[in-house]
Amino acid sequence: MLFYELKISYQRQTGESTPNNVKETYLVEGLTCADVENRLLDELRPYMFGETEVPSCKKVQLYDIIPSAEGDKWFKSRVEMITVEESGKEKRKAVSILVEAATISDAMKTLTEKLNNVDCEIVSITRSPILDVLRAVG
Repeated sequence: MLFYELKISYQRQTGESTPNNVKETYLVEGLTCADVENRLLDELRPYMFGETEVPSCKKVQLYDIIPSAEGDKWFKSRVEMITVEESGKEKRKAVSILVEAATISDAMKTLTEKLNNVDCEIVSITRSPILDVLRAVG
């Protein structure tokens, strides 16, 4: 399955106060931009008020997604997977892994634990603007 990063602008109704203009980023699993855009709009419809715009939908290459029950933020990490060819030459392949955690140090700890038995090097880890990840059902 493919993942798409969508940016959405809308007015969010929060209680009885005046609606707030929000711009949010989501990662949605699906087959096409149209498919994931419709799914995201269905998911957010109860909170939307007024005009809605999805100015950006782009395909994202991810090696893995590591969710966490304790996490409330998403962190994007760049990891170099290391393999050694028969000739003895070292080969590195850069991949992206999305990690959910409360802090960047928690994300680093989770990532290190997950990759414990893998020959790799964590190159970077940064806070992602992604608010939530919507996985395909079934």
